[in-house]
Amino acid sequence: MDENTDQNTDQNTGQSNVLGEPLEVCSLEPLTGFYRDGFTNTGPEDIGSHTVCAVVTAEFLEHQKSIGNDLSTPHPQFGFPGLKPGDRWGVCAGRWLQAFHDGVAAPVVLKATNEAALFAVPIEALNEHAADVPDDPSVFADGD
Repeated sequence: MDENTDQNTDQNTGQSNVLGEPLEVCSLEPLTGFYRDGFTNTGPEDIGSHTVCAVVTAEFLEHQKSIGNDLSTPHPQFGFPGLKPGDRWGVCAGRWLQAFHDGVAAPVVLKATNEAALFAVPIEALNEHAADVPDDPSVFADGD
C-alpha cells in the first residue's frame, strides 16, 4: 500500500467524506490539503473549498491552466510542488465542477473527498468519476 492510500484518519479532525464515513488521506506525496495535512479538511479560512480529492490527468491540468488555475508549475514558497498526471490533489470544489461541465473532470477518490464538497458538487457527478477501489476487489471477479 503506498502512502497515498494509507488508512490514517488520526489527523482528519473528525471530518467526514461524501460517503458519510471518516475522511481518508488524499495524498501525502505530494502533501495536499488546504492545511497541508494530506486530507481535504476544510474550515472557514478555506474560501476555495479545497474538498475534492482528484487524481489529476493531463487534460484536467491543461484545463485548469487555461482558466487561470495553474496546478503544474511548482511554487515552493507556498509548499506547492507542481502536479503531474496521476498525482492526487485536494482541488477546489468549484474548479472541479467547472472541469466536469467542460467535459474534463479528473477522477475522484470518494473516500478522501470531504462531504463539504457536496455544497457545490452533486454526488451524482462525483460518483460518475469515482476512482475508488472497492474494499472487496472480488466484485471484479468474473466467476470462473
